[in-house]
Amino acid sequence: MDFAFILDPLPLLKAYKDSSVAMMRALAGRGHRVFALEPADLCWDEGSVKARVVPLTLTPDDADWYRAGAPVDRALTSFAAVLQRKDPPFDLEYVYATYLLEAAEREGARVFNRPRAIRDHNEKLAIARFAEFIAPTLVTRDPGRIHAFVDRHRDTILKPLDGMGGSSVFRLRSDDPNRNVIVETVGLQGARTVMAQRYLPEIADGDKRVLLIAGEPVPFALARIPKPGETRGNLAAGGRGEARPLTPREREIATTVGPTLWADGLLLVGLDVIGACLTEVNVTSPTCFVEITEQTGFDVAAMFADALLRACA
Repeated sequence: MDFAFILDPLPLLKAYKDSSVAMMRALAGRGHRVFALEPADLCWDEGSVKARVVPLTLTPDDADWYRAGAPVDRALTSFAAVLQRKDPPFDLEYVYATYLLEAAEREGARVFNRPRAIRDHNEKLAIARFAEFIAPTLVTRDPGRIHAFVDRHRDTILKPLDGMGGSSVFRLRSDDPNRNVIVETVGLQGARTVMAQRYLPEIADGDKRVLLIAGEPVPFALARIPKPGETRGNLAAGGRGEARPLTPREREIATTVGPTLWADGLLLVGLDVIGACLTEVNVTSPTCFVEITEQTGFDVAAMFADALLRACA
């Protein structure tokens, strides 16, 4: 079968830790063909969604991990599945790509994660759907409400709804002398919606990435532990990744929300869990395949390939 991956530019992918590369290698290792494209390669032409795609031959060498063939134009319906793996920002161009992919679905293409489901699940705000698992949380543009929340909980986290990798995430205590300017900065003077959450001291033990594949949890999570002096555990912010078996609470969260998210067409989801609380539902390009596999021996990419092939059967 042929699979098309919508990715960031290939030279920017770090094969030694990239989950998309791990997926492609797992599929190629089973005899399937993989193709790459960027969102700009999509088009709607005379009633059909097409793309200029590049066939890839994969190598085991992380420093020189692919050979690209000649580009070719193909209808998205000609692939067994199209996998949307473009990183945020989730801007208007990203939204336009989901519209094109949804049009391809109407023609009969399989797309994972489903474009409508990606649009419907903001990675920060989607936790509101599972409120029984979350910490005290506020979402608002109103600076007055943010200040009241900070006064009530005294130690909080503020973040915009469109960030990734820990960008623009602030820890804010009620007695912080920079409190006003932090609220103004994160909220762009009231022009941007902000999420405020009670600070969870369990972050010291790691911001856990729990992966769901076709609604089923991977049996290991990656605890992303903040470096000294840092609040954020994100690997992009210098956190250290440590794979651990799921705790009973993490498994409870995963097995409760997993079937609902899979029913929506979210083949791959990355839940973020701190302590006993669900903090994010990542649906655009969840990662941590390689780190979990290297540390535990559990082949996450193989589990993903199995689920994808079942979905395409």
